[in-house]
Amino acid sequence: MQTYPETQSILEKHTESRTKCLVYTRVMGYHRPVESFNIGKKGEHKQRTHFEEKGDRS
Repeated sequence: MQTYPETQSILEKHTESRTKCLVYTRVMGYHRPVESFNIGKKGEHKQRTHFEEKGDRS
């Protein structure tokens, strides 16, 4: 993941007020936090293709 210099300086400035964000994904019918995956499963999750459905959002 690439971080732009201006973004990096903002993140460093507000380090003390940031909170940890858990990312969950659906695995075999239930949701699990990605941080609990083993190293191979984490790599597989990073390689997934994300997409947005195009449609009427009104």
